[in-house]
Amino acid sequence: MNARSLYWETGKGCLVLLDQRKLPVEERYVECRSCSDVVEAIRGMVVRGAPAIGAAAAYGIVLAALEFNGGRGEPCDLEGFREHLAAAAGALCAARPTAVNLRWAVDRMMRRASEAIQHASKGERGCGSIIEATRHKLMEEASKIASEDVEANKSIGQVGLSLVPPGARIMTYCNAGALATVDYGTALGVIRCAHAAGRNVRVYACETRPFFQGARLTSWELIRDNIPVTLITDNMAGYVMKEGLVDLVIVGADRIAANGDVANKIGTYMLAVLARENKLPFYVAAPVSTIDLSLPNGSQIPIEFRSAEEVTNVGFQRIAPEGVDVLNPAFDVTPHEFITAIITERGLVREPYEASLKRVAGSEC
Repeated sequence: MNARSLYWETGKGCLVLLDQRKLPVEERYVECRSCSDVVEAIRGMVVRGAPAIGAAAAYGIVLAALEFNGGRGEPCDLEGFREHLAAAAGALCAARPTAVNLRWAVDRMMRRASEAIQHASKGERGCGSIIEATRHKLMEEASKIASEDVEANKSIGQVGLSLVPPGARIMTYCNAGALATVDYGTALGVIRCAHAAGRNVRVYACETRPFFQGARLTSWELIRDNIPVTLITDNMAGYVMKEGLVDLVIVGADRIAANGDVANKIGTYMLAVLARENKLPFYVAAPVSTIDLSLPNGSQIPIEFRSAEEVTNVGFQRIAPEGVDVLNPAFDVTPHEFITAIITERGLVREPYEASLKRVAGSEC
């Protein structure tokens, strides 16, 4: 897999995103030159996946810092700079509310900005110099968030490898691969690691209505990596499990509450129920940045609702009658009792989740 979901183009001073709306038909890239471009790209699903939108948002803060004019030939306004960054942070966090990685990355960037301003101010620098130093530190931090994500995903793959027996047939849902992260992937990171280790795995990828991330993105990634994959419709999952064609299920996550309840793409809960009925292990792969210890359980996770057109249309083709009511939650919550284990870069997390999640998350959450 050599198509990275996002990267910073130094020469152009912009964030470059692989447009995931166009895959697998077209490999097209979008250049974000302002924070508002990043907000729209996140909201419009140009970039998607909890870790990926977190990294994109980090670079969104960088762009916000770069586009502030105070200190560049205009009267310098340090307080205005702070307010500009705060407004950018608010807009980014509002773009998609369920994935906690977005707010985690934005909060981390804002802390770095505050530290950089405070440190530069101690050196008795001028206002313009303080802002320029802060821009530099923010760029460093965003790059660090991106590189840390790749390393975390590879570690998740290594940790999850112990759960994948030779010849395993693995069901996955939505896209928790390189496209949902900066690179490599969470659930697909485990699968990639097992493939590289010669485990001879096969993947059953659910199509994932209504946005078809499984059909369009997961299948595309696995084919490019020569990992055997069979595409099924979402309503075939029970049949495939009952027929004994699957040995385990691995999915990603957008937010994990303190008790182990997991928010993920709509339909994940259904898959977990089916796995339990068919006595199959159900694993969640996610970095610790996805853990939200501030929420005691999944009932408090905010669920994003998206436009009716995603359900009534496939691309530009309408498939439902005009006037039909549509319910389109983007995520659902799987209760912790349906989850066999959570795979993080810091090790496996099992029941009791409250204690074990606190242990791996530490002060980061």
